[in-house]
Amino acid sequence: MEEYKQVILIRTDLKMGTGKKCAQSCHASVSASDLVRIHNKSAWKNWKNSGQKKVVLKIQSMDQLKELVMKLESTKIPHFIVNDAGLTQLTPGTTTAVGIGPVLSKEIDKVTGELKLL
Repeated sequence: MEEYKQVILIRTDLKMGTGKKCAQSCHASVSASDLVRIHNKSAWKNWKNSGQKKVVLKIQSMDQLKELVMKLESTKIPHFIVNDAGLTQLTPGTTTAVGIGPVLSKEIDKVTGELKLL
C-alpha cells in the first residue's frame, strides 16, 4: 500500500511562541484535511486509516512560503494557507502556516523534501 502523509509548514521568522505554533499547525492540519476529504475522499481515507502521518517543517520567510505555494499550485497538490486572526501575538491577516495534503508521500516530498523539521 502506498504511503500518504500530511505536511505542515510553520513560519519561523515570526518568532511565535510554542503554543501559537502548535495552534497554527492544528489550523493548517484540520483545514487541509477537510479540503482533501471533500475533493479526494479515497486519499483522505487511506491517510486516515493508516495512522494519519504528519510532518511539521520550518519555512523561514514569507518569500520562501510563496515560492512553495507556487510549486504546490503548479503540481495541483491540495493545501490550505493559514492567516492569523490577530487576537494574540500577530497582526491580523499574518500568514503563519500552510497545511499540505494528505497526499501520496512521494508527491509531497518532491516539493517539501529539502525543508528541515520544526
